Amino acid sequence: MTELRDYEVRLKSAWEDFCDELKAMGNEMLREQAPSNPTERAAAFRLLSRNIALALSFELENKDPEYPELNHYFDPLRKQGGDNTDALYVGAQINGTDTYKVSGHRGSASFFAVTVVEQGDTPWGGGVAGTLFGKDLQLDENGYFELMLSPEPQPGNWIKTTPQTFRVTFRQFFSDWENEEPMRARIDRLSGDGSPPSITPEKVARGFERSAAWLRESICYWADMIEMWKARPNTFLSYRQLDDNAIDATPGGEPLICYWQLPAEEALIIRVTPPAAEYWAVEFGNYWWESMDYRYHLSNTNDHYAQLEEDGELILVVSHADPGLPNWLDPSGHSEGYVTFRWIGSQSYPSPQCEQVKADKLFAHLPARVQRISAVQRAEQLVGRRRGVAKRFPY
Repeated sequence: MTELRDYEVRLKSAWEDFCDELKAMGNEMLREQAPSNPTERAAAFRLLSRNIALALSFELENKDPEYPELNHYFDPLRKQGGDNTDALYVGAQINGTDTYKVSGHRGSASFFAVTVVEQGDTPWGGGVAGTLFGKDLQLDENGYFELMLSPEPQPGNWIKTTPQTFRVTFRQFFSDWENEEPMRARIDRLSGDGSPPSITPEKVARGFERSAAWLRESICYWADMIEMWKARPNTFLSYRQLDDNAIDATPGGEPLICYWQLPAEEALIIRVTPPAAEYWAVEFGNYWWESMDYRYHLSNTNDHYAQLEEDGELILVVSHADPGLPNWLDPSGHSEGYVTFRWIGSQSYPSPQCEQVKADKLFAHLPARVQRISAVQRAEQLVGRRRGVAKRFPY
């Protein structure tokens, strides 16, 4: 066998270490405190495989701030960290010294916000250097915009970057999945000599190393985090109430999260009167802080789709069998996980109340005139979700 050159040794070693790290992560997916029924163990290993793709995207393919490209983070097949079921998250790697321009069409998502994120102690960075909300974004008469990102002031739409800056993130939350349009845009680095990117053994080897580290840190970070809510099930608490780490959280409203654990013969009733808000939503996911498969299951509702009672109350039911209620959250074979409420642009943040009951006694704990839904209406709910997902993620 021909003796390997130094750069071949470097690449081979980095690849083997990467593969060894993936193999070792299998033990983490079997952590003792995680739920262990067949569905949940399968979901854990599937999450690991999905997050390999995320890791390589963030730490190898889209890591260079000199050649940034906008790419979406999460979709029906790649998820993490309590992803909002209504969302399209888009972002790019940037730095705090260059000047960037993002240009395109804003779209019509109910909630739109841009954050410039700084380095930090979590896999998603640290604090936020600057934020621009959709209502403050200057558009032309046809809905197009230009947004500048730089350390020095710029005319028009501008967010100041800092020496710690490493990413820009666009959040788009869709209330009406079928009729709201996503942003169409690109990012250009205006400073620099304009030379094209190159590929080198060192870049690829370092990308494998960073990807392996990000994979382990991010999966463990969220699994460790959810244990804090698991200690207080059926109680809605904000992220800040339990942890003071700075992360790139959604601006405009602190999410309220609770942990649920549900045997097959029980149901969980969640009740709250939604406040007036620019946008509100309910999300639903598993132990690994991954949203349920929202293409095929009822795993969320929001200010557009929710059916409220006559007095304005929202009644949600988590149950393993379809209860015939419009605001059903389907556990999809899981026995525990999280529910998240987001009240964005609201003057108040009411905390939902939970009641866990026997499933066969469910209606004894609900108003006599609670909203119902027929089998035909349920089928249309699910078909509408498929149409909405296809519009948000066309390929």
